Amino acid sequence: MSDRRGDSRPNAARTSAARPSYVVQPARRVAYEVIAAVRESDAYANLLLPTRIQRAALNTADAALATELTYGTLRMQGFYDRVIAEAAGRPVTAIDPAILDVLRLGAHQLLATRVATHAAVNESVELARQVGSRSATGFTNGVLRAIARVSADEWRERILADTTSPDDTLAALYSHPVWVVRAFRQSLRQEGREAELEELLAADNAAPRVNMVALPGLAGYTAELGDPNAFSPTGFVLAGGDPHHLMKDSNGRLRVQDEGSQLAALALSRARPVVEGERWLDLCAGPGGKAALLAAEALNGGASLVANEVVPARAQLVRAALAAVPADVPVWEMDGTWVGEDQPQVFDRILLDAPCTGLGALRRRPEARWRKQPKDVAELSDLQSALIHAALGALKPGGILAYVTCSPHIAETRGIVATARKAWGDKIAPMDTAAVLQGLAVQPLDLAGDPGSVQLWPHRHGTDAMFITLLQRQPD
Repeated sequence: MSDRRGDSRPNAARTSAARPSYVVQPARRVAYEVIAAVRESDAYANLLLPTRIQRAALNTADAALATELTYGTLRMQGFYDRVIAEAAGRPVTAIDPAILDVLRLGAHQLLATRVATHAAVNESVELARQVGSRSATGFTNGVLRAIARVSADEWRERILADTTSPDDTLAALYSHPVWVVRAFRQSLRQEGREAELEELLAADNAAPRVNMVALPGLAGYTAELGDPNAFSPTGFVLAGGDPHHLMKDSNGRLRVQDEGSQLAALALSRARPVVEGERWLDLCAGPGGKAALLAAEALNGGASLVANEVVPARAQLVRAALAAVPADVPVWEMDGTWVGEDQPQVFDRILLDAPCTGLGALRRRPEARWRKQPKDVAELSDLQSALIHAALGALKPGGILAYVTCSPHIAETRGIVATARKAWGDKIAPMDTAAVLQGLAVQPLDLAGDPGSVQLWPHRHGTDAMFITLLQRQPD
């Protein structure tokens, strides 16, 4: 039998058979299914989990439990894998992937929740029986009971004692890949804020608040829905309840949108007063949240917006988002790297929310930290460079480009901007992006580093780690 399931233990099957059968609680079943789908098919937990909760008809308490189990397990997967490897006496790569998902979910319950030990172990064993072999249940039982015999604090001490460097220690403690820890350290060092690294890593493991945007001129909100955003003037922090019902009831004019994303769009639309007749472009518009906000801003100022999204399915999401705005907003499906040649010097303002690693949104998409690799940065950097070059080519003289990423990685942010500035020379000039953001923010933003760029942070601003740079094309 395969060693990958612990089947080499001859008494496992007899031990499992002697045990009574347990019914897996629906919340745990949902959490397992989402975790497994993330591994098997690169599913996004934040998109799949609400669907699975609805399909299982979970009540409020079970939905909350399923959410905690799913996100908690995905966030701390790296730490749990180290614990599992020690408890199992083998690397996690030698464990059947489906059983490893069960063990991760069980480890989270044992080490980070108030779930009773017997419930966490017994229901995990039943899950293992359903997704693996009979002997895998004995292996699962043995590993989880070994984990349960040691306190969470002692496991932390054991794991940290085996780390090999300061960055590996932080990677283990806060459950981030080492390369991500190093990238965050480098970005914070650029601001003279390297001492904030642990605070940032901890913030990535905290559940984010739900921010809503009220499309300007089209929607408002009352105090009973929530408190105003700390910084963005166009939204609020949801006090509670289901945001999807609120979106539906407002015909999409109240929308879930991170405060950092709101600020990124507003940095472009409010960089200077809008002149009637201006033409704007959202170059990489999917899934459409920033496009909807820009469309509302354009409508209020007498400008027109075009949205572009090369992926057809995402283009459909953009169209759905734009349906909330009573304006004619064409949605193109063109390769954005050609916009400079196809539409030379056409647009007064362009938002380039460039495809990126998404390392700035690990609070909301915890699986991204395990899904991305350093090689992805290099591949994306080539695309980002091509897109920013094309966007600058499509700008009118005097036009403004907002280069935005939901990643703080220097190779995707300051590096891309620096390369573009070198290539374009005195044809483009940086704007005081920090002054623009401070001018529109409700409260002063704690910003650091070069004022030509703004890096937002979850630990400092309560937003995703959005990077924003404003560039102006100079007259020929």
